[in-house]
This record gives sequence, structure tokens and C-alpha cells, in this order.
Amino acid sequence: MAERAARLRAAYGVGPRHLLALLACFALTGWVALRLAGEADAVRMLLWFLGAVVVHDLVLFPVYATVDRVLRRAVHRPAPLNHVRVPALASALLFLVYLPGILGLGGTTYRSATGREPTPLLGRWLALSALFFLASAVAYAVRRWRRRG
Repeated sequence: MAERAARLRAAYGVGPRHLLALLACFALTGWVALRLAGEADAVRMLLWFLGAVVVHDLVLFPVYATVDRVLRRAVHRPAPLNHVRVPALASALLFLVYLPGILGLGGTTYRSATGREPTPLLGRWLALSALFFLASAVAYAVRRWRRRG
């Protein structure tokens, strides 16, 4: 068994768990594609998805890669960087997911889809972002305290 895993690692580049995880992701993606195939808005969803990929690869990735490079040059010790990266990523993901609600857009669409009034999400997003950074700062403080003790 170990010999097969070693041959797979030599041929594939990484271990078998990575290949299994990748195959599971492909299976999940295929299932979602089959579920969306019968939808009337499937073409529109595909265009949004492709647009998101293009915007991410051509706009967002260079921006956050540049910010990360600047942070790494400013902070000489890498340990605190992850305590900034993780809450920033969580906050940015929430911002992207709830962007129309945070900016106060799409109220009529939300109302017609749910029958409810849209709630302002800006305050909630800011509070969650502050909570993410606070939890990360506490985790960093505990980590430093344990090293000293």
C-alpha cells in the first residue's frame, strides 16, 4: 500500500488524499451543474460565475497580493500576519456575498423574492468584521502569553 502511495505521489505530485479531495470537488461541481441545467436562469448564472472568475483573477487577486506583499515587507515577523489575513479574508468574503444588502441595493428584488422588507446589513457587516478582528487579536495575545509562560 505504501509503495502504491509513493508511486502515486511521484506521478501525481502530491499524496492520495489530495486526489480524493479533488475528485470529491469535481463530483460536487458536477452535481451542482446537473441541478442547474434545468433552470431557466442557468445561462445568466453561468455568465455571473464567469464574470466573477474574471473579476477575481484580473482585479481582486492582484490587489490583495499587492497588499499582502506590502504587509510582509512592513512586518518582519510572519506570525502576526495570519492574525490579520484570516479576519480580513472572512470580512471580505462576507462583503462580497452580501454586497447588495450592505450597499442598500436590490431592495425590490429581495422584497419580491421573499415577501419581506430588506434589513440594512452595513451595521451587521461592520460589527461582524470588528468581531473577527477582535477574536483574532485575542487569539494572538493568548498565543504570545503562552509562549512567554
